[in-house]
Amino acid sequence: MSVLVLVLSLSAACCLGFGFVLQQNAARQAPLSDFLSPRLLVDLMKVPRWLGGIGLMAAGMALGAIALGQGEVSLVEPLLATNLLFALALSRKQSKQPLGRQGWAGLALLAGGVTTFLVAGEPRGGTAVPDPFRHWLIIGTMLGLALLLTTHAKRSRLSSGPVLLAIAAGLLYGVQDALTRVSGQRFSEGGLMELLTGWQPYGVLVLGVTGLILVQSAFETAPLRMSLPALTAAQPLAGIACGVGFLGDRLRTDTGALAWEAAGLAAIVVGIVLLGMHPAMPSGAAQPVRARDLQPQ
Repeated sequence: MSVLVLVLSLSAACCLGFGFVLQQNAARQAPLSDFLSPRLLVDLMKVPRWLGGIGLMAAGMALGAIALGQGEVSLVEPLLATNLLFALALSRKQSKQPLGRQGWAGLALLAGGVTTFLVAGEPRGGTAVPDPFRHWLIIGTMLGLALLLTTHAKRSRLSSGPVLLAIAAGLLYGVQDALTRVSGQRFSEGGLMELLTGWQPYGVLVLGVTGLILVQSAFETAPLRMSLPALTAAQPLAGIACGVGFLGDRLRTDTGALAWEAAGLAAIVVGIVLLGMHPAMPSGAAQPVRARDLQPQ
């Protein structure tokens, strides 16, 4: 594993984790009438704390993009999942809550799961799959799942809605990371013109804005402990699927390695859930529901 990729990925995770906390602190004050609407972003742009969170998120995405240019998606994605550790660190400072058994267990599972997956899988680069059908099958599956989750979340915005939106955003962000990797390869091979003549950078932009609306809507309607774990768990799973599915990332596939890789991913997910549900995570509720907010837009 490259030390540079490790440092870049963890730095990106730090910026993302801090940024998510600041964004949720601001988004939960937004009116519910902005739910799943671009107006939500317009309203939040007036809040300095949210802008600070977006600035940190942008820095994290930039560092992540550099890391993706230097390493495989299936290597970078599990490291980016540690953003929850940094989110918890900032939340603990705000809430003064001790880690306790749940916090230490979640930390151990997340860190241990990332280490197990990387050591067992030994992610390494390979030749991208040239078959466009395979590309679109995997991307279409991710986008279709995100659409179904968003549609259901719109009907249950104050119950399971935030979790579903966070999963949908995580799927979009996983695909975005894969397309970021492709965009970086196009730029390194042919320069700016090669980059701009492909559809991938525009896909990165559309997925980024759409994912941002979904995430802020989830932050608006529920505490961070409900939405961030789902987002953090879904993104690396989607990214790894894209990396192995069509970017040419290779993992060890012998029986023992596959078993440890699966165990590592399972530990990551369980650790994320434990940390996300920790009492230190912001628990501020969304604004009171008003009758006009629940009317169809």
